[in-house]
Amino acid sequence: MTAAYRRSFPRFAHIQPVPGQFFYGQCGGVRYAATRFESTSGATYEQLVGMQDEGSAAKYFRGTSANSWSYLASDGSPRGPHGCRDVPQIPEALAAAWGNC
Repeated sequence: MTAAYRRSFPRFAHIQPVPGQFFYGQCGGVRYAATRFESTSGATYEQLVGMQDEGSAAKYFRGTSANSWSYLASDGSPRGPHGCRDVPQIPEALAAAWGNC
């Protein structure tokens, strides 16, 4: 997920998933994941400032047939009242299994 997010947002080079904030599942043969990111050592001042807003939003990913991941969406700001169930790219059954993230 980290590499997929960096491909979409290369300015965030020094990030990692927040421990305990990772969701993974599969629906209809398609893999999905969700996480929030935090800055790691080596992050520049600009990256730290950018992650203040960006890091608070959950990021959603989809596993492709080539076994790589692609970035789908982020939570809104502020986050919707139903969590990941408010993200149309995440199947409702999976959002329910994740407890709405």
